Amino acid sequence: MNTVVLNLEPIARLTDEQFYQLCIANRDLSLEMSAEGELIVVPPVVGEIGNREAELITDLNIWNRQTKLGKVFSSSTIFILPNGAKRSPDAAWVKLARWEALTSKQRKKFPPLVPDFAIELRSESDRLTTLREKMAEYINNGLRLGWLINLQDAEVEIYRQGQAVEIISMPAIINGEDVVPGFELQV
Repeated sequence: MNTVVLNLEPIARLTDEQFYQLCIANRDLSLEMSAEGELIVVPPVVGEIGNREAELITDLNIWNRQTKLGKVFSSSTIFILPNGAKRSPDAAWVKLARWEALTSKQRKKFPPLVPDFAIELRSESDRLTTLREKMAEYINNGLRLGWLINLQDAEVEIYRQGQAVEIISMPAIINGEDVVPGFELQV
């Protein structure tokens, strides 16, 4: 299955609330929306990738339970970025103070913020250029650290604010630097 992109601009520009209601009415679909208003239907992941995502989230959550520095989110969480895009990283982390600054209502819907840290795991159906654009969008909207794990090419692309993308060959141990201090992942 491939990602499907629908250009809704000729007929409608969905508000945040309309997009939220569309997602609630179509819970079986994984939806995102670009800053340009394109509706993106993301295909389900295969077993091996789903397992890798679960391992990433588990590792991140174990680290977070020990440090109590923030909140961990799965790929089911949609974040409303400052540019208006609605995106779902495969794993995400938000610093506790930023999460607590949201209202209860904001926390119960799609949080209007970019995570501090995000991981995207490239599946066989993902186009690398699309994932790189998504990572750049996260960085341009305030993401502090991002990892694009590319199993097909055995590489990890590390995205940081104000810096060129760093590419590391696998196997490697990558760390969360000062964003998620003490978090390490063997890839």
